[in-house]
Amino acid sequence: MPTPALAAALADIDTVFNDFSSPTETGCERCFAPEETAYLRTPCTRLPPALLSRFVRKVPDHFEDHAAVMRRLLPQCAHAMADGTLDDVGWAPHGLSRVEWRSWPAEQASAVEAFVLAWWEDVLAAPEPPYSAEHVFETCASILRTLTPLLDRWPAGPVADAHLVGCARSWLYDLVNDDWPFTWWEPEDRAAGVAELRSWLARHAPERLRARGEPDLAIRARLVGLPYDERWNDPYWTSPSATS
Repeated sequence: MPTPALAAALADIDTVFNDFSSPTETGCERCFAPEETAYLRTPCTRLPPALLSRFVRKVPDHFEDHAAVMRRLLPQCAHAMADGTLDDVGWAPHGLSRVEWRSWPAEQASAVEAFVLAWWEDVLAAPEPPYSAEHVFETCASILRTLTPLLDRWPAGPVADAHLVGCARSWLYDLVNDDWPFTWWEPEDRAAGVAELRSWLARHAPERLRARGEPDLAIRARLVGLPYDERWNDPYWTSPSATS
């Protein structure tokens, strides 16, 4: 069951976007059959799940009006993201990351942002969410185009800290080298994103990782907060745990 915040956000997405369509949409005739593209011109009709995922993943030039397509898909797409039935979350760019949804009318933009944040919080509260926290984090960050609100909403606690362990394992190998830790999201300023994530992990992660029985990750989280040369001159790197 979704958290109350996610349930409310999904209900708001339904209310705001349910009647949308892309009325003149022709789509890419090489990728989609005419009967598939017809769904985009027809509001309030459910798409086959596989077709929904294909539409969400295609680059904008496959459509006459990509923003209108995303508004048309949003109700079913948001529910599929929340319940784990949207294919490939975390493995490829999401359509919402490719539209300027913040320029949409305020009611629409607010509904999108509230859903993305509520989805992230719901994942952190679930012991076994449909998608891994690191994949949801990258998807949410790419849609919001910022890490900050996601990091700000990462509470301490057994479940959220278990997800922190998985993310730390995924990110620290790159961050210790000042490299970008994500696979497909390409922000305008990668260096600023690396610095923000390093700083947050160094401040918030060590004690939480240690409490989860991950002393080695805790040390590495501390180290990424240090200047590069100081980080690599730390005695940790010559200890048995670092070299084993």
